[in-house]
Amino acid sequence: MTTPSKKRNEEPRKLQLTGGSTYTISLPKKWIIQNQLEKNSTILVRSEDDGTLSIIPSDLAKQEQLEEAYILVSPKDLPDPIIRKTVSAYLVGYNTMHIRAKDGQQLSSKQRSSLKSFVRDLLVGTEIVTDTPSELILQVLLSYPELSVQSALRRMAIITASMHKDAIAALQNTDHQLAREVVASDNEVDRFNLYVTRQLKMAIQNPRIIKEIGLTTARDCLGYRLVTKSVERTADHAVSIAENVLPLKRHLDERILKKILDMSSLAISIFESAIESLFKRDFELAESAIQKTKNVLAMEKEAVLAAQQIGVEEAANIRLIIESVRRTAEYSSDIAEIVLNLTVESVISRHFQTK
Repeated sequence: MTTPSKKRNEEPRKLQLTGGSTYTISLPKKWIIQNQLEKNSTILVRSEDDGTLSIIPSDLAKQEQLEEAYILVSPKDLPDPIIRKTVSAYLVGYNTMHIRAKDGQQLSSKQRSSLKSFVRDLLVGTEIVTDTPSELILQVLLSYPELSVQSALRRMAIITASMHKDAIAALQNTDHQLAREVVASDNEVDRFNLYVTRQLKMAIQNPRIIKEIGLTTARDCLGYRLVTKSVERTADHAVSIAENVLPLKRHLDERILKKILDMSSLAISIFESAIESLFKRDFELAESAIQKTKNVLAMEKEAVLAAQQIGVEEAANIRLIIESVRRTAEYSSDIAEIVLNLTVESVISRHFQTK
């Protein structure tokens, strides 16, 4: 059934044959005025994969490819503000970014090294194509089909789950080296977080590329943005667990450790189920993940009580670890709730058909 809003945006047009071989249709006057077109204006006609045609004013088509961004800096500027400007330009969709010293000066060695390290470590698909004393030019070379939002998010989720499991293993074995490796792994999650955020922002600004990044609707973009943020926060809590393992000097009491291990096992299984429910578009699996979160909250109380029986200094670290495990379950539940919102039509439709 066609919704009223769709009817308002639809105008039937008859196909005309002119000159014996050319088919034409007239365009709505309201659309012509809205896009400030006139006689002899150029428009683009784009054939979509689903068989539809998109008619695009040429000026709007030019806006799809953002012009190059120029970030002018003083040699006295600290690296962090420059990096934040660069990230902002990357996220809104610029494909070429010039980081250039003002007034013919030179970038400081600290500025250049910090920027180059950041680009290598955190900007997916971005290369430094020019590196001179006065300017760095960054070029985003990765196109939409090469790494879809779903593929990047799945990779991000796999790394996050692995970080959590390694952090708990570091706790179990008081393995400080493994804990440090977990902390270092956070950069990989941040890389994919920035990449997915960039793709989703561009899709919201230009709905024509939603399918190119592997999604279906603008609502999917919002849902995936919220999921990506929850995955990134889950990775942060894996880092928090690892950081709280580092001060520990001895193995935990077996009774306390078992409670944390059981709680962690359930929390990360909820996370993995929530992510799987997203990719499978599975309402019931998401609902099941939400229900299991209640069990983690109950287990947290028992673990906190057990942790109170150890030394004051260690108890503080253990309580923070327990809190991070609980937050992992809560963020997983948030992901599952987003899946419910994205898939609820399928459940409503199925129930309607059985009446």
